[in-house]
Amino acid sequence: MNAPSPQRAALRDRLLDRFLLHGTVVSVERVAARMRRLRIEGPGLGGTACRPGQQVRVHVDGLTRRTYSVWHHDPAGDAIELCVMEHPEPGPGARWGAAAEAGTRVRLGRPEGSFVLRPEAGFHVFVGEETAMPALGAMLAALPGDASVHGCVETATAGDRLPLAHADRLAWRLRGDTSAAASGALAEAVRALDLPDDPAGGAAYVAGEARTVQLVRDVLVRERGWERRSVLTKPFWSPGRRGLE
Repeated sequence: MNAPSPQRAALRDRLLDRFLLHGTVVSVERVAARMRRLRIEGPGLGGTACRPGQQVRVHVDGLTRRTYSVWHHDPAGDAIELCVMEHPEPGPGARWGAAAEAGTRVRLGRPEGSFVLRPEAGFHVFVGEETAMPALGAMLAALPGDASVHGCVETATAGDRLPLAHADRLAWRLRGDTSAAASGALAEAVRALDLPDDPAGGAAYVAGEARTVQLVRDVLVRERGWERRSVLTKPFWSPGRRGLE
């Protein structure tokens, strides 16, 4: 595809500026072996509503958008924080995240999505792998210290773990070189969780690779008697597919 002319690019940028939020990366920190945290500050970022677990669409290359879960929303500081994962074969989003540094300008949409914390639930179950950790981490951070928390998080290595609130209440498993796709091992780990006998009143949050999300949901619904509406799911990726929402 040919690059737009300077005139068209300028018009496109003016239109985007009218409808999007704007910010500047003010700090970059490595928070896991393959994850960098970007703090983005800008007028309007603090005032926008953001529920724990929601995501934003970042314009990473002209009109190319990539979706990131909000790791932390700081209304007082007019800031949001995103955790961007590094990939061995990076696409536009991974290249943008790897190149971002203090001073990088960012265009992004407002926080959106229904994969959010249900604070009224009597207990909470969190399940996912590396790609799910930013969303699950935002939810966990929003829970009080005495919340009833259960769950399982799978990573390739111990170094891939993000610092999550309530981490001591989660079962952690290492995947090694095994693919995170269609993870029967993660489903088996969920099958072994010591959960309340009566799932009524609970909320489960399952995110990550699409097939694994389905396997875990089936364990909860078909084997452990959960109602489907109590199991919130978010497939972030699937092998061979891009832009999965």
